[in-house]
Amino acid sequence: MQASDRFHKIDKDFRNPYARDRDRIIHSGSFRKLEYKTQVFLNHEGDFFRTRLTHSIEVSQIARSITSQLGLNESLAEAIALAHDLGHTPFGHVGGDTLDECLKDDGFKHGFEHNFQSFRVVTALEKRYQGFDGLNLTFATLEGILKHSYPYHKSFLPAKIHEQFNLDKHPSFEAMIVDRADEIAYTSHDIDDGINSGIITFADLKESELVQEILQKVQEEGISEQEEEMFRYRFSSHLINHLVYSLLDYSTPRLLDKENLMPIGMERTLETKLKKLKKILFQKMYQHKSIVRKMYAGKQAIIGLYKGLMEEEKMLPLFYYKQLAYRNKHRVVADYMASMSDRYALKFYNEMYGKL
Repeated sequence: MQASDRFHKIDKDFRNPYARDRDRIIHSGSFRKLEYKTQVFLNHEGDFFRTRLTHSIEVSQIARSITSQLGLNESLAEAIALAHDLGHTPFGHVGGDTLDECLKDDGFKHGFEHNFQSFRVVTALEKRYQGFDGLNLTFATLEGILKHSYPYHKSFLPAKIHEQFNLDKHPSFEAMIVDRADEIAYTSHDIDDGINSGIITFADLKESELVQEILQKVQEEGISEQEEEMFRYRFSSHLINHLVYSLLDYSTPRLLDKENLMPIGMERTLETKLKKLKKILFQKMYQHKSIVRKMYAGKQAIIGLYKGLMEEEKMLPLFYYKQLAYRNKHRVVADYMASMSDRYALKFYNEMYGKL
């Protein structure tokens, strides 16, 4: 039998449902746009820095490793991880916060929330089928995207969401793992990007007991800080491994406890150390003047785009313009803005206000 004949006999999808979810997410337009959406550093500042796309891939890798070791569903964790940031606006959290403020100041009380926006992307905004909207993902993937780790109580959620998803209930263990993998990934790669950019140094981070412990591991390999690139790489590797193995050690016995609603985590002392490290990163990196300047520029772009699109709706692309006939204008404009990449948003803003 020829190979081509054998393949023609496959008459059904050979993937498991969560692998199918993953593939549909990867092939969506919203996923591709993550390449040009900010993680911390604006995309045009350099090819080295993480974007929402590379961040999502790193989260997926960490989540898959953890679920594999815990005997859980790798494909489900991978699908949730790859979709968890689809709803982010350009310019990172500043962009989302600013859009939320614009909507609420304009009388639209529902505002903007990126978790729910990610859910809306895969259930309503992506159009891949003739008969219905969305990517037709499984319940477990959708629940993980919506809730992350905890029950999800938001006043703006429509009644049908309350009916379809038990919002008082925790999501799957795989969703909880993705939430912690997200934290592990961004903590590690933000340090890597921050040091590579020159905004922070390891000396700045030595206030952290956790950083001191990881630096000791790198130094035990005989690598000095003068070997900058190798030192950074080994630091990131040791930090990720330390957090992942700690999570595995803590979570493995707790998964057997049927009464434990939150079995995925780390020892309290490590949770405290990690919390203190994130506080140092916030103070010394995320609030650094060079980051704040860029984010302020992004904030002004969001304000200007919102104002212009609300005043002149004909600037909306046809796909969104048609929706004005049956959907709230605020939500249509917000959906369009959230779909933009950083560079497209800046380009559109400059065109809108005459900076050609």
